[in-house]
Amino acid sequence: MKNPKISTLRNATLILSFLSCIFISCMNNSNNFIYNPPENINDGLKTGTLESVNLDAATIAKGVKKIRDGKFGEVHSILIYKQNRLVLEEYFEGHKYKWDAKAYHGKLVSWNRNLPHELMSCTKSITSACIGIAIDKGFIQSVHQSIFDYLPYHQHLKVNNREYITIEHLVTMTSGLAWDEWSSSHGTSANDIDSLWFDCKETISCVLNRPWWKEPGQLFTYNGGGTIILGEIIKNASNMSTYEFATKYLLEPLGIENTQWSQFPGGVWDGSGSFFMTPRDMIKVGAVYLNNGLWNGERIIPSNWVEKSSTPYKNNIDIKIPGEDSGKNNYGYTWWISEFSHSGDKIKMFRAGGWGGQEIMVFPELEMVVVFTGGNYARTTRLFKILEKYILPAIK
Repeated sequence: MKNPKISTLRNATLILSFLSCIFISCMNNSNNFIYNPPENINDGLKTGTLESVNLDAATIAKGVKKIRDGKFGEVHSILIYKQNRLVLEEYFEGHKYKWDAKAYHGKLVSWNRNLPHELMSCTKSITSACIGIAIDKGFIQSVHQSIFDYLPYHQHLKVNNREYITIEHLVTMTSGLAWDEWSSSHGTSANDIDSLWFDCKETISCVLNRPWWKEPGQLFTYNGGGTIILGEIIKNASNMSTYEFATKYLLEPLGIENTQWSQFPGGVWDGSGSFFMTPRDMIKVGAVYLNNGLWNGERIIPSNWVEKSSTPYKNNIDIKIPGEDSGKNNYGYTWWISEFSHSGDKIKMFRAGGWGGQEIMVFPELEMVVVFTGGNYARTTRLFKILEKYILPAIK
């Protein structure tokens, strides 16, 4: 005869086991990434699916899940544009940038396609594009002109051979002027770019008054101050503010509206940073460079400027950027240049890169643009790991 207590206990155990299995299954399902193709919102970007451009969805899904689980720190978005279609658009939770907060993390938000993100040094590549456009439109005669041809209020600084600094020297960061924004933390006067906010009464003079390290054109020195001067050159050449010029000749033709840009005390636009744009609009900028300066058949950026941007300048090679896993990089007209192996071939990637994980990555041979935004300001970014482990292997 069966013991009723034992039977009841056995039944209860079976029920608990069954419920546990259901609970664990639900947890596993909640952790799985479900791919949803980007929505067509009539913003000028054509959309498609991963499969339609021969990207393996399972491999991409693994990468997205790792990002969501925090395996690559704080990544705020990843977008993939291939064969002129946006095929992946994913956003994650993360912090807005705050310069005086721990790890530079401000308010925690759920990032989405409508929320502009600070581009950090990707802004430099926007400023560079505007210089190329200004030359093409005739506002500036040549990249080889002295910067003082377009600095009428700073002629008193045209001394001690500074007149030999050209526009090209600024877009390639080879002005030769002393500058250091890599060895000191951001948010302090010890960092040369931040000192312009804290300790400087007149921005352009503070940059040009720096002592010499090298003859112009000979030495790469990462110098956001030089990019700020480029913005001032655009203003003086066009009689428009840097922001007005960028809006008229770059942003509006691309249908980019949701932007912000900051000015230094005194009104100089920060051509080196402080620009906000949505990740979808970052894709548009990358798409123009992918398509040799064209957007929907319209010429936006001169093709020779795209070529110069994606070609190393003289000795600008094998540069190691602190705070990221990119290894050695080359540098052109304000775009970084790298090389990858894919299916036994060497492929080129050039990119607009910004502190914390802001990237517009252009792969010409693969007809692809990849955009990241992030908040890894106080830790090394690992975006190249994502590329090498999940994105490039997904290409069929």
